[in-house]
Amino acid sequence: MAQSDVAVDDSRPIPNMKSAYELAMERLSKQSPAIKLTAAQKEQIADLESRYKAKVAETELSLTDAINAAAGKGDAEEMEKMKEQLAHEKRKLAGDLEEKKEAVRQGKA
Repeated sequence: MAQSDVAVDDSRPIPNMKSAYELAMERLSKQSPAIKLTAAQKEQIADLESRYKAKVAETELSLTDAINAAAGKGDAEEMEKMKEQLAHEKRKLAGDLEEKKEAVRQGKA
């Protein structure tokens, strides 16, 4: 049978294939469906984010001043200590924020 004798059915549309991301998101939504937030909850979360953003900025300012002062003295050990403290404070604030946001999502706040 020659290649030209083979009938090809091109009339069927090719189904859209989903990306790995789309498939993963479908599985995730089946495991834990998205929670619909009320307008009040959205407002509370936005307020929390705003307040924590300000807290992070305040912490950065104060510790950056301390880091610069240590750098001015040439105290590398103190400078490194302040950088670690800054990183720790930022992680702590981020964790606190997430806990409070989750409480709002769950209706506990």
